[in-house]
Amino acid sequence: MNRKEGEAMKIGIDSAAEAEVLVYPVYPGETFPYKLGDGKRSSGSATWLLGRTETERDALAVGMGERADLTLERVRRAAGTAARALRREGRMSALLVREPGGGDTAGIAAADWLQAWTEGWLLGLYRYEAFREATKDRGPAALDLRAADWPELTPEAMEAAVATGRLRAEGTMVARGLVNESPVTLHPDRFADWIAEYFDRGDPALRVRVYRGQELVDRRMSGLLAVGAGSRHRPALVELRYEGDPALPLLALVGKGVTFDMGGMNAKTASDITDARMDMGGAAAVVGAMDILARGRARANVVALLPVADNVPDAAAILPSTVLRYPNGLTVEVANTDGEGRLLLADALLHAANLGAAETVDIATLTGNVGAALGLGIAGIWGDEDVSRRLVAIGERNGERLWPMPLMDEYESELRSPYADLRNVGRSPYGGAILAALFIRRFVAPGMRWAHIDMAGTVQYKQDESYAETGATGYGARLLADYAVQRADEARRHEAEETQR
Repeated sequence: MNRKEGEAMKIGIDSAAEAEVLVYPVYPGETFPYKLGDGKRSSGSATWLLGRTETERDALAVGMGERADLTLERVRRAAGTAARALRREGRMSALLVREPGGGDTAGIAAADWLQAWTEGWLLGLYRYEAFREATKDRGPAALDLRAADWPELTPEAMEAAVATGRLRAEGTMVARGLVNESPVTLHPDRFADWIAEYFDRGDPALRVRVYRGQELVDRRMSGLLAVGAGSRHRPALVELRYEGDPALPLLALVGKGVTFDMGGMNAKTASDITDARMDMGGAAAVVGAMDILARGRARANVVALLPVADNVPDAAAILPSTVLRYPNGLTVEVANTDGEGRLLLADALLHAANLGAAETVDIATLTGNVGAALGLGIAGIWGDEDVSRRLVAIGERNGERLWPMPLMDEYESELRSPYADLRNVGRSPYGGAILAALFIRRFVAPGMRWAHIDMAGTVQYKQDESYAETGATGYGARLLADYAVQRADEARRHEAEETQR
């Protein structure tokens, strides 16, 4: 859990160093110094072109696809593909060779192109190595840029674009590192303490409070106490405040933080459950987002609420059929202890209301059902239509995609219990992700805007991808940070308009 995996990843402008490799973004049908068919210019391709003499440098052609179809995500993926290709070959430095003016393709401004390339390059170089010994990497490949290739930008604007890309990539890598971490070293006690230590920066805009033990009892956080009862590590609620502009309405970001999900007494039985350590992907996403906001000095007013626990079977663990009482008056029959995430989120949503949050976005690796519906490349989102629409648009731009899902009111009958107001899971095997969202909605305060993101499918790559190897994606960090900034900017504009009237 080192602070920034990206700190050693160098990106320079007009560096004096002689790069080993020339990296060319290439498009079909356009001139290029080497003979290269259009098939090797398609998006996702990477072709090595070895120097013909001892003095001629090797080149790497990275396919961008048609210029007219270019997107920022395609730029990120191309950069990540290039970075990983260099790393595989043990190359330590590269020069990006770009046609001047090429950044305006498909309406993409040069600064946005450069920021996206920086993000993809750094994310492509990320490698989780906390437990590697014999297979440690030689080190990340440095990237050089030539100011002459970017006449649209001043050197200062180039540096700003690179700095923003680095900030966003590093926040994502913080999330990746947490999700990849072993549950032996990232258990509930350590996770809560690590967050407090990590954000202890002497910044008056940042405050951390960790609730444990009697404080959870006093606040009647029934779900968190119940889920964590079987673990030797104490459950906790971490409250992280960032007041970049405390005059703004408060936005709450809630992230599920189950550091190992064995399923409780409804124990999982699969032969490989190593990814049960990734059930805190929502909390990691929120931590990454708060890192981006705080280090970027964003003018936002955000509170992160992270319910942290293990869900493991033990003599003290909660039993199926137990009834929980929540402070909003609802009682819940725990019909299945593997439906624990929604029990924790209920506590955090009620706490968000007590803090006066005007809006809450929760994010969780909540149901395998969402992956069955949408696959592993896109998360589901439920809740307020306007909030969902904005988050979907942001995800399309930054590559952390979402698909709006329905809140089917008639499905709520599945959550009826003969013993309590609600069951935590339905009886039917169908629509589980929708039922989970319906359950969570019952704990949203009246008048509060709310959206729920189920990221169970997007928390990890099952195989090497363009800007990542197998393992944690860091999904959600940039998505949530961008949303917080957008909402804050809109609130200030609205206030200015009201003042002028």
